[in-house]
Amino acid sequence: MIAEDVLEILAALSGHDVWIGGGWGVDALVGEQTRPHGDLDLMHREDQEPAVLAALAALGFAETLSWRPVRFVLTDPGGREIDLHPLRFFPDGSAEQSSLTPGDPFRYPARCFVTGTILGTTVPCLSAEQQLHFHQGYEPRERDLHDLALLRHLPQQSI
Repeated sequence: MIAEDVLEILAALSGHDVWIGGGWGVDALVGEQTRPHGDLDLMHREDQEPAVLAALAALGFAETLSWRPVRFVLTDPGGREIDLHPLRFFPDGSAEQSSLTPGDPFRYPARCFVTGTILGTTVPCLSAEQQLHFHQGYEPRERDLHDLALLRHLPQQSI
């Protein structure tokens, strides 16, 4: 997945509420691509899912893996992958995502929905604080260590 792919996908989703997480989310906060990415992690409003799926189907994406309601993966004929994470929003702007542990959802405070840049284009993404939170509780891989180092070196106001 290259930067131009991310911008193409976001353009197709214009008018829908989505936020970049994972490695591309970290790179959006940093403002430049710092490593190769195998996929694009997108959080989306669960109530907008039919429209999001229709927009992505128009680009050739089809569902190839389902861990619903936690997450699911779409792949296009060229092998590009999007990992989609449905969010349920509350009136205060916070959200939650189902987890594999019943009754213990992933929580997204309203302040975690921020913007970053990819190829000079402003994009919606998750905050550094939220990204750091999601990197807890598992043995980090090499790319996770890379992302964590970047997140920890962002200016304090970004975290």
